[in-house]
Amino acid sequence: MKQGMEVGRVESIDIIVTEEMFATFEGKVVHPVYSTVAMTYHMEWVSRKIILPFLETHEEGMGASVQINHLAPSPLGSKVKLTAVLVELRDNAVVTEVTARNHVGIIGQGIVKQIILPKETIAQKLKDASFSS
Repeated sequence: MKQGMEVGRVESIDIIVTEEMFATFEGKVVHPVYSTVAMTYHMEWVSRKIILPFLETHEEGMGASVQINHLAPSPLGSKVKLTAVLVELRDNAVVTEVTARNHVGIIGQGIVKQIILPKETIAQKLKDASFSS
């Protein structure tokens, strides 16, 4: 990793809730609101923005864990701001706390852990996990 990534670093993204983000199972909308799946994706994305400027060309980040509390709904067309704060940096592990807010207040909170690895290590892990012999 390049130097300079420090605890306290902050990144944010703004999204607008679309129908594609609704809570849907087997092609059927269960709740016409921002889903936990979409929130998890956006929490991972804003956390990834923390590490991107610090990756060397031979490195990549991999998601290691996501803990999320989806606290309130956010309807179609609402704006959601997700903010990640770097709270722990140990060896090659990067941990962020993420908050999601809409026009009413906090709708979600989470913790995202990423591991920075050499691309060749990731490639080997993918090869080891493949079905081919």
